Amino acid sequence: MSFPYFISKKFTLSKKDSRFITLISSISVIGISLGVATLIIALSILEGFEETIRKKIIDFDAHIQISSYQTILPNYRRILPNIYKMLNPFVEDVNPYASNLAIISSKYVQEGVNIKGILPENKSLKIKENIISGEYSFEDAENSAIIIGKKLADKLFVNVRDRVTIFALNNNQIPSPDNLPNIQKFIVTGIFESGMAEYDDLNAYTNIKAAQTLFNFGDNITGYDIKLSNISKIDSLTTLLSKNLRYPHSIRSIFQKHRNIFTWIELQKKPIPIVLGLIILVAVFNIIGSLLMIVLEKTNAIGILKSLGALNSHISRIFVYQGFFLAVIGIFFGNLLAYVLMSLQLKYNIISLPSSVYFTSTVPIFLTLKIFVGVSLITLILCLTASFVPSYIASRVKPISSLRFS
Repeated sequence: MSFPYFISKKFTLSKKDSRFITLISSISVIGISLGVATLIIALSILEGFEETIRKKIIDFDAHIQISSYQTILPNYRRILPNIYKMLNPFVEDVNPYASNLAIISSKYVQEGVNIKGILPENKSLKIKENIISGEYSFEDAENSAIIIGKKLADKLFVNVRDRVTIFALNNNQIPSPDNLPNIQKFIVTGIFESGMAEYDDLNAYTNIKAAQTLFNFGDNITGYDIKLSNISKIDSLTTLLSKNLRYPHSIRSIFQKHRNIFTWIELQKKPIPIVLGLIILVAVFNIIGSLLMIVLEKTNAIGILKSLGALNSHISRIFVYQGFFLAVIGIFFGNLLAYVLMSLQLKYNIISLPSSVYFTSTVPIFLTLKIFVGVSLITLILCLTASFVPSYIASRVKPISSLRFS
């Protein structure tokens, strides 16, 4: 054990000489711990929020969506193989769909809804994995089957096996005596919950053939849902489709379609450097303040050490080691506090969120070693850097003056 390390350990842990210094050191450790814990929790929630929203949107929407500038897209059976060919080998699935706005009615309430007719084997939308009541089925002996979101089901006061009535425009034309709207009854076979109010409230899914009949589309569709095997290629593949598919095809990636949400997520990241800087500044000033108090308290001890032959470098290292001790203890307890609080939230969901505002009903936390290590390393480096200020001051103390006025 080196001489500076031994003296530093005594200064930090000794309760015999000064309880005041021990209290100052404890306050420094608590300040660093709270700063580290706050930063880890904030970054974990931000990462979790972005990951949760991204996953939910991707699960309930296609990576790339081809829609129409008009009402319908004709000749889809001829175009479908060409889409596969253009996207190969990065395409996982291409699913045609037929959708339009309609009015859904129960015995008590009427609501606007987007009816989307899909193939039962559709792999682009993970509706089946989010069914909370009933089953993922578009088959019913009496009426056409429909799957609706939980929020919409609550607004309509309906449950599984209840009947609802859909009112849809005929040929997308304004109703008139000569052009009456199409009216069709459906059986609710399943209720899904994505955790995103926007989807649970506005979307309902049925078989593509039932939707084509309801909207009088014939054998035409309104778009394609495309699932990619490699989402990193999404921008280049979207551009490729845009160049090759002419009017009336409209091609948008999921990031273009939901630009407002992803821009909002990016906006949440903007204050992070400011928050990070402020928290680190608090930790740095805690270290500097604590060590300066120790230097003032230990001026006599420094004078004695110098009179016994201690070099300026020894004195400097004593206080750098002490700053290191305080930083390590604070970082350890900060990591522990952050982990405990986040684990409790993940297990018991202590804090809930309104899904209509935040797109998720629980606080999303992304536990990752990268955040813990990153925050710890940055804090340790800055605390060590801050330790050089009081250590330099301590090394300049003159032994004669310190002993004379002790």
